[in-house]
Parts: sequence; structure tokens; C-alpha cells
Amino acid sequence: MRIGFDAKRAFNNAAGLGNFSRNSIAALVRQCSGDQFFLFNSGVKKTLWVAPENSREVRPEQFWWKNLGNVWRTFQVTKLAQNLELDIYHGLSHELPVGINKTGIKSVVTIHDLIYIRYSEFFRRLDRNIYDLKFRSACRAADRIHAISGQTKRDLMTFFSVPEQKIKVIYQSVNPVFYQPIEEAQKQHIRGKFRLPERFLLTVGTVEPRKNLLGLLNGMICSGIEVPLVVVGKPTRYKAACEDFIADNRGCPDVFFLSGIQDTELASLYQLAEAMVYPSLFEGFGLPVAEAQASGCPVITSDTSSLPEVGGDAALYVNPEKPEEIGQAIIDLLAGEELRKVMIAKGKVNAERFTPEVFATQMKQLYNTLFE
Repeated sequence: MRIGFDAKRAFNNAAGLGNFSRNSIAALVRQCSGDQFFLFNSGVKKTLWVAPENSREVRPEQFWWKNLGNVWRTFQVTKLAQNLELDIYHGLSHELPVGINKTGIKSVVTIHDLIYIRYSEFFRRLDRNIYDLKFRSACRAADRIHAISGQTKRDLMTFFSVPEQKIKVIYQSVNPVFYQPIEEAQKQHIRGKFRLPERFLLTVGTVEPRKNLLGLLNGMICSGIEVPLVVVGKPTRYKAACEDFIADNRGCPDVFFLSGIQDTELASLYQLAEAMVYPSLFEGFGLPVAEAQASGCPVITSDTSSLPEVGGDAALYVNPEKPEEIGQAIIDLLAGEELRKVMIAKGKVNAERFTPEVFATQMKQLYNTLFE
């Protein structure tokens, strides 16, 4: 089978959709050695990633297309896919090239979430309109829609009126690095590199309102928690509001902001942390929950959206809009060594649902269904 991917994010995005794209492509290439893979990359900057063996990167060749990468991605990839005689084309991040549905090439589009609809106040009107056009168009054109969670499937049916039979839920995979025990010397090297204290709590994700860092800080203050907090994620303007809050509240614990962290470094942070606290207001999946559990780090997360779906019976759940619940869950976990051991054990079992092998097997079954 000849399979093409929209791989722009894989080569050019450091986190989020980039991680999903890299993990997905790597898992399929590794497990499906009899297939051929073509990675369409419209980016012009130095890439973050090297295409794996048994795959071929496809980039704009003409000068004008190199300078109009997004236009090439939308309007030229269909023709290239035909020339390459692809059997399957998979848009990994919400969109498909124009006309792919008229070529005979079977297409899959991955929809991660519809947060721009649920939390429209966090997005500019122009961005919302662009997302809406691209997402709806891709859902109409695709032969099958890959939803990364049951929550996303329900949202597609509710907001886009997509027929249930057109949607397949396949959970995204976790990078294998998070399943591996890390030597103590390496963990201590990471602790020293970032000048972190002996004990700390960890939260992971872009520092933006939806991730609810202020709710977490409020919860720690109202519960008198003095254990420092390490925040790993890309900063936005919301970070300034969080820093102002920290400066204005004497009872706030020490907070360490880290960004640009590699997965190998993040794996050490998970294994060093007392717990990973993830009180997000809404998630299409919530990858840090699965990463932390794979790493043997106990998880406290929200009882909303897809998060109970991902965390299973291996996390403590809180109402993200009630800081006192967040704080109490942290106290319970820090005070209960037996609880912590149980959560770590259950977390590792739960995380086996998200291995690259499981993901690749399920995705290849979806491709086979379309191909046949």
C-alpha cells in the first residue's frame, strides 16, 4: 500500500500537533514495513525531524511554491498524490488538500478537537472562520474521519452532524521514550540542568487560559501546599497574568517555568515529579495524562471532556473550576504513599492502551478497510 501523510506539522511544529504527527508516522512506518510512505512537507525552514527509513519526504520544488507553502499544501498536493499513485492520503491535522475526494485516492482526516467552537472566546474571529472552513470541508471530503477520542467523536456528531459510521475513534500514541525507566544519574543531571528542587509537582501544556494554571495555583494556595510547581509548556500572554498572580500572593509556592523541553528531558521530569497535575478545562485527548502514566508518575486531572476517558481508573479527578478540589487532591496524594503506589501501578497498565504498536495496528486496520 502507498500511503501519503500531510507531514507539515511533523517537520515544523515542536509540540502538540507536531508530536502527534511524528509519533503517528513513526509508529506506522516501524510496524508496516511492507508499505511505502510519502511525507508531504510544505515548510521552508530548517526542519525539526528527519524522515524515517522506508519513507520519502515530498517538498515543493519550484521557487514560487517554496514561497507559498500553505497554498502548495492546499492546492498542489492532490496532483502530486495522483502522480505518486497513492492508495491512501491521511491529513493528520484537520485538513485535506482540495480535490482529493475526486481522485479515487481514499482519504482519512484526523480531527483532534473542536475547541474553537466550545471555547470561541479564546480565538480570534478570523481564526475561527478559517478553522471552520477547513474542518468542515475536510470532514465532508474524507472517506473516514479519525477522532482521537470519544469526546471528539461526539463533538463531530453534535456540531458538524457527521454520521456516526463515518467516524473511527483511535487513541493517539505515546512516544516510546516515556515507557522507559531512566537511570538515576540522568534524572539528576536534568534536575541540575534546570535547577529544580528535590520535590516538585509538575504540570505540562501550553501556558494558556484553557490549561487553567491560575486554578491550579489558587488550589495550592487555599490548601497551604508549599511543594514547588514546575510548569512545562510554550508561554503565551497568559503567562504574564500567572506571574502577576504569583507576585501578588505570598502564600504561592515557588514556580519554575520551562519551555523548549525535549521529550527525553520531559520523561525525566515525569519520573522525578511527585505528581503531574493537569486541571485543564477541556481537552480533545490530553496527551500529558497518558505520558505521565507511562512514565510512572501519578496523575491528578479534570473530570471533564476526554480526560476521564484517557486517565481511566488510574487518575484522581477534580472539578477544574473548584480550586479547593484541586488542592485537596494534591494533599491526599502527597500524604498517601500507598495511594501513590496504587496509582503508579494502575497508570502503567492504563498507558498500555496508548503504545505505538496499538495505535499502528488500529490505524492500519482502518486503512485496510478503505483499501479493500
